[in-house]
Amino acid sequence: MEADFWHSRWQEGRIGFHQSDVNAFLQSHWENLQLPQKSTVLVPLCGKSLDMLWLASQGHRVIGIELSEIAAQQFFAEQSVQPNVVKGDGFTSYSANNVTILCGDFFDLAANLDGVAAVFDRAALIALPKDMRQSYAEHLRKLLPAGCQMLLVGMEYDESALSGPPFNVPCAEISTLFDHQGELTILSEQKSDARGTPCVERLYHLVYG
Repeated sequence: MEADFWHSRWQEGRIGFHQSDVNAFLQSHWENLQLPQKSTVLVPLCGKSLDMLWLASQGHRVIGIELSEIAAQQFFAEQSVQPNVVKGDGFTSYSANNVTILCGDFFDLAANLDGVAAVFDRAALIALPKDMRQSYAEHLRKLLPAGCQMLLVGMEYDESALSGPPFNVPCAEISTLFDHQGELTILSEQKSDARGTPCVERLYHLVYG
């Protein structure tokens, strides 16, 4: 999607994709990663997700990547926290209480994220149209060290019933995108809905090689 699409959604408050609860997959399966406390966790295309608060409560340092500064401002305002704001080269950083949100285009992120131990992607891959998903997977791989783990949420539904986002990203496509990058497994699946359309949500675990 074009950046203007997401900026307008936040400016107009059309953020139906935002979940008011911590993701159930995250709470149920995070311990499978067996990360030590104070590990750094990346949350791409994070919005103002409460998942970041939950991860910080587990003792982790959280780095979110988000296009909209409105999302970052709302995230901290809703926690009644005044973040430290630093404008840098291409990104503006909002930080407080072990959560840092870098505001800018994910694809402009050039720094190698050697310190990142894990990634939680609930809403990044499924927010991207098909012609952007391979670039996303490849760019993420360039940023992350070997041994880094990812929990990834995918959605599968009848595309004739809905035009995303969230987009239909079936198992076969996720295998194509990530199988060659490391060890990919399915941890769980559940019936859900995507904007009123029945779907299956799956939680994938990837260990980067």
